[in-house]
Amino acid sequence: MTITDSDGPLPDPRAFVKATDWATLEHAYGPADESPELLLGLLADETTTQATALRHLGDPLHHQDSVYSATVPAALFVAAALMDPSTAAVLPNPIGRHEQVRAVLLDWLESVASAVGNEAEATMARLGLHLERSPASMQVRALRPALFRAVSAFLHDPDTGVQEAAIAAAVSLLDDPELVQHRSVLTPLVRDVLSTSADRSYRFVAARGLHAWGQGVGPLPAQDAGPWADRCSTEPPF
Repeated sequence: MTITDSDGPLPDPRAFVKATDWATLEHAYGPADESPELLLGLLADETTTQATALRHLGDPLHHQDSVYSATVPAALFVAAALMDPSTAAVLPNPIGRHEQVRAVLLDWLESVASAVGNEAEATMARLGLHLERSPASMQVRALRPALFRAVSAFLHDPDTGVQEAAIAAAVSLLDDPELVQHRSVLTPLVRDVLSTSADRSYRFVAARGLHAWGQGVGPLPAQDAGPWADRCSTEPPF
């Protein structure tokens, strides 16, 4: 069994941004009118423009790990943009490492997928809340097969940072009932790559995934901030 593409092509990222009515969508601070120009900055040749776009993804489009109506098309845009050569640009992050923009985008997709995943749903239920009452969250859930198709292209990427970020994103996306058949294929990568990562947040994602898939041994480790948290900042570079 191999990981196969879901039906339907991903949109052209530039055309998709221009065709989306962002003024009718909202992020953490209100209407997302400014989002199309900022998101297109991810595909720019200037790293400072890309860094500004990455900050916009983190806040306000995914402020405090929340999902808004504007997060939905942003997620599809990010997935479509992953193959663009511009996302192979390398930028410094707040913890002193250099990594590809593509790895940061994959981390962002992992965070968005986690926000609508099974664990998030269970946590909300314990608080008397219901994920299915959030239209934006349910729309992100519906996108998971398409997001997985984009992410799976980087599961064997030669860049370690990109590969680890892709595997982590895939773990969270495989909460989707349509994708659970891919868990057995992904398990060796989670064990051999993500579980041995130098990044403890990736190791937590690996342990969480294996535990949920019935492949874990022993209790889960203490939860750490997700991979996106170490790479997102409201201050430069991003």
